[in-house]
Amino acid sequence: MLLELDNVTTYYGQMRILEGMSLAVDAGELVCLLGGNASGKSTTLKTILGLVRPRSGRVLLEGEDVTSWPVPQRIANGLAIVPENRRLFGQMTVHENLELGAVLQDGSTFEADLERVHTLFPRLKEREEQMAGTLSGGEQQMVAMGRALMSRPRLLLMDEPSMGLSPALVQQNFRIIKEVHDSGVAILMVEQNATMALSIADRGYVLSTGEIVLKGQASELLHHEDLKRAYLGR
Repeated sequence: MLLELDNVTTYYGQMRILEGMSLAVDAGELVCLLGGNASGKSTTLKTILGLVRPRSGRVLLEGEDVTSWPVPQRIANGLAIVPENRRLFGQMTVHENLELGAVLQDGSTFEADLERVHTLFPRLKEREEQMAGTLSGGEQQMVAMGRALMSRPRLLLMDEPSMGLSPALVQQNFRIIKEVHDSGVAILMVEQNATMALSIADRGYVLSTGEIVLKGQASELLHHEDLKRAYLGR
């Protein structure tokens, strides 16, 4: 298994956010983590990345306990994140933002990685000298994804990739996510748009107040009556 959370409980101060969470992502899988606001989705990603340390439980990468590892060590070992609201360096060019994604690499694969990103996102080649802050929302999402891919991740964490995008751009964004997944990158995606997420995912988990309340194959969850009532509005 590429990633495992083993009975993880996480607190912010005295407030419990995650309770006994266990989930897994295998190599090559696209797994979505669904839930409403304040359900613990973003905290789950922060725990995986090492920004938040669990009170109990373990984070495992390919069976190795990385719970005590700092963020840079986890990134160097194959984790990358596309954060909520993209968080680009707006006063830097598209190319400079992509360069930052490769900062922990030795440079030997930089040109090949950049070419791969430009193949996935041809618009970024056209805009490489443009300031990232002047791009459209959809283009900024491409930069955020490209920056993460420059670190050659084995597992890409995505936090609300459809947030703030128009319906047309949401459709385009999910097509791109599927292309990235089809290229061989495993993805764990946090998303409130359950219908879109499940339409491209292999499996899914549903969080409520920090606990997994549903899990299964994406096609099964898409037709689960409780999920349809709670998250799909039907």
